[in-house]
Amino acid sequence: MLTIHDIAVWDTGERIDLVVPEIDKQRLLAEPGAIVSGDIDGSSLTVAPGLTDPHVHFRDPGQLDKETMVSGSQAAAAGGYTRVLIMPNTLPAADGRDINVQDAVDGGKELKEVGVHNTLDYLQRYEQLHDVKLPIRYDLSVCASLGRAGKVPTRPADYVRFMDSSITTSRSDNTDAKTSRSPDGLVAEHPLRAITDDGSAITNEILDAVLVDSKVTGLPVLEHCEHHDYGAINDGEVSRKLGIAGIPAETELAIVNRDIEAARRTGAHIHFQHVSTAGAFDAVRKAKAEGLPITCETAPHYLALYDEDILKYGAMAKMNPPLRSEADRRATVAAIADGTVDMIATDHAPHTAAEKAAGLADAPNGIIGLECAYGVCRKVLVEGGAISDERLIELMALAPERLMGHTPTDVAMLLNTSSKCATKRMLDLSNVEHPENVDLTLIDTHNQWTVDSAKFHSKGRNTPFDGWKLTGRPMATIIGSKLVFSRLPHSLGDVRDSSMTV
Repeated sequence: MLTIHDIAVWDTGERIDLVVPEIDKQRLLAEPGAIVSGDIDGSSLTVAPGLTDPHVHFRDPGQLDKETMVSGSQAAAAGGYTRVLIMPNTLPAADGRDINVQDAVDGGKELKEVGVHNTLDYLQRYEQLHDVKLPIRYDLSVCASLGRAGKVPTRPADYVRFMDSSITTSRSDNTDAKTSRSPDGLVAEHPLRAITDDGSAITNEILDAVLVDSKVTGLPVLEHCEHHDYGAINDGEVSRKLGIAGIPAETELAIVNRDIEAARRTGAHIHFQHVSTAGAFDAVRKAKAEGLPITCETAPHYLALYDEDILKYGAMAKMNPPLRSEADRRATVAAIADGTVDMIATDHAPHTAAEKAAGLADAPNGIIGLECAYGVCRKVLVEGGAISDERLIELMALAPERLMGHTPTDVAMLLNTSSKCATKRMLDLSNVEHPENVDLTLIDTHNQWTVDSAKFHSKGRNTPFDGWKLTGRPMATIIGSKLVFSRLPHSLGDVRDSSMTV
């Protein structure tokens, strides 16, 4: 049992004692020297709903040298995340179709080894198939097009069996969809929550068909809101200085405007991923004022970096959409401050060191972000005066959890229903109703630490934030009222030295 005294509730500021009755021995990830039981002074800690990331790439199956479900999940837990949404640009693509694993080159080996013919089924049953327990919850997304080729829309009949049956029953009038749900009971744990061709914008030729399927199934469309046929970094002074073809900011606005019109025409919910430009934020702002079913996210790197940082970080700062101008970065912060941005997602995209060493023009797009996202966002947004600590939790926990169809843990409500009035109340997680639904992260907003990617749990090391000094870090992660991750020291004062790398 772990008892944390005098911890603050994230949204009320009330000081309570928190009792975590159990550790999840099968899932527990504890860093060297961390405590998992006993009593601890939590006066510098805050208890908040578990962080949720609606946009991660775990590369499993098919690219296990970059990331696996195990390493990606450990990275998420270490970053304070209790749930993530896995993107479908896996190898093979997660489009719901069965494949011939005998003939499949990319990713077929992993599927064949565990006896499945479908990437969604593989991810759905990953823990059972590999006899492991992952330290986070995760949901799945399905491709918008077969093979993510942009030519033919995916078929609900191929994937609806992987959806949450309650969503299918309440939102779908499609008889075939209802009768094709999987009878094995596995769909409830890791259900499909979105349709997306992330990495590519949905093509014009299939957009309307995908939006029809979105309406039928009740799954939102997550749109990679940018398309370009050439270029590697933002079109501007930096691209010209480096002699590298640039990507104009208008490539993002064009997709955003197109999809806003589609949402107006169909009523389908479109969620724009990793928005990065002032023009796109203006368009989203106007669409929301009109009452259209539009939401959007941005990522930590678009808040903290701009294209001139490529001169310092090289390929470690190459992503898609690319880092934009300083004016766009400021517009991104402003869009967070005024509520245009609904949530923050990492777009965690691990690559090997060799791939990122290929040079700026040839290196793949993407950086990792799960293990330092909270600290980076707090540095830019809270310390920068744009938002409060409470609003940051709303952006990184509440809003993405709701996008994925879940109810965030309400700490104050748990206290009101389980703890008697007293000078200082106690939240004993063994006494709450439905403890299996309680997901929390414990954050030390005073913790000063230096990002050291060599100590990350992710296989990836591709981050421009290596060496950054940050204040604020998740210290423990709780899922289903059980401790699954800890870096809690015996004395919280041990980690307050800004020169210390933790």
